[in-house]
Amino acid sequence: MNSLEKVDYKKFIAPLVVGLVLWFLASVRPDGMSISAWHMFAIFVATIVGLVTKPLPLGGVALVGFVAVVLTGTVPMDTAIVGFGNGSIWLIVMAFFISRGFIKTGLGRRIALIFVRTFGKKTLGLAYALSAVDLVVAPGTPSNTARAGGVMFPIIKSLAQTFGSDPEKGTERKIGSFLIFTEFHANAITAAMFLTAMAGNPIAQAFAAKQGVDITWMNWFLAALVPGILSLIIVPFLIYKMYAPEVKETPDAKDWAAGELHEMGKISKPEIMMIVGFVIALALWILGSFIGIDSTTTGFLVIGFLLIAGVLSWNDILKETGAWNTLFWFSVLVMMASQLNALGFIPWLSKTIGASLGGLNWFVVLIVLLVAYFYSHYFFASSTAHVSAMYAAFLAVAIAAHVPALLAALMLGFFGNLMASTTHYSSGPAPILFGAGYVKQGEWWRMNFILGLVYIVIWIGVGSLWMKLLGMW
Repeated sequence: MNSLEKVDYKKFIAPLVVGLVLWFLASVRPDGMSISAWHMFAIFVATIVGLVTKPLPLGGVALVGFVAVVLTGTVPMDTAIVGFGNGSIWLIVMAFFISRGFIKTGLGRRIALIFVRTFGKKTLGLAYALSAVDLVVAPGTPSNTARAGGVMFPIIKSLAQTFGSDPEKGTERKIGSFLIFTEFHANAITAAMFLTAMAGNPIAQAFAAKQGVDITWMNWFLAALVPGILSLIIVPFLIYKMYAPEVKETPDAKDWAAGELHEMGKISKPEIMMIVGFVIALALWILGSFIGIDSTTTGFLVIGFLLIAGVLSWNDILKETGAWNTLFWFSVLVMMASQLNALGFIPWLSKTIGASLGGLNWFVVLIVLLVAYFYSHYFFASSTAHVSAMYAAFLAVAIAAHVPALLAALMLGFFGNLMASTTHYSSGPAPILFGAGYVKQGEWWRMNFILGLVYIVIWIGVGSLWMKLLGMW
């Protein structure tokens, strides 16, 4: 007998109450702000609260918000659906499909095993090897959750169990805890290094474009290169010192990886074609701005190649639910954020906050904004939701305070990933890795707080100087 889907209606209470309260406060809205701008703000905030409480999956929450925008007449339908044609969002979708190729062909697993076999003699070296895998795979994997859960976590868990490190046996600190926590941070760092390494990054790119700031794949990568590499060197070492594994030498890891590679056999034709497709993607993402091919066009081109080559089937495309879900709910949020700007809410907000920061040096303003952006992530369970909610407003404030536009746009983009260094629910990879039981919640929060300070110093301090050398401000 058919039955209704289970819906936790209690989780609708918070977004509904927040939305209605804000909606009916329109009479006390600031002077000069249109009622449409205020109503758009009310629906947007209610939608963001819904993304946090999750009464429905993210796509369902976005759908309810979309309906509210159109039914209330806040935005006409023809304008509302424009978000579904956003090129940056389609780039995310295409990169999800590329990620599917890594997992389906086994290429991601093979790359990881090769690194372990080559550099896996010591535990710290093993951590660096796994971080290097994340670095190699990240440009073509916009779902950092898929990268952590589909490629890295199975390898790390197998390695940990090979050394008898299992939380159910009370032996998690042997090696598993260290590797799990290091992967969490490697994932966040590499997500910050590439425009196509986390789903929220192209969203930031789209928001920046609305304010006249041109972020490309190449300028994002170049700006993030030095602080990213420094972080990948320093952070695993700091974790090793703060959270030392009991097992310091791992000669068996090399033999284990060699055995796994032997079982996989010679590199397959699908893997070879996946390598070709990935190289094409990287080359065009890097050179695209010089030869007139944008990032989204490259994504479509590469997926076409993978389909023709037989790496992916059309059923693979249809079954990639994460991509289609992202297309829907990000399109709605981008539409809402764009309308907040178009209707005048974000310009008002930036002017108001900018006035309160008046008289401060622009670099001080940038630091204040980045630190506020980072620590407000304690209230979010999704990096992409946080970026969608706050990036555009914070960028507008920075520009109004005369912070160099590209510096502000890229720094906020980087911190949209680094702010995962807060909680065990901070991003998609967090519950996967934390949920394995290798790291206790108190340890997770304590070490993340310390490493968050490290990121602030490296990325604002070294990162801004590096961007100055590059002539970006």
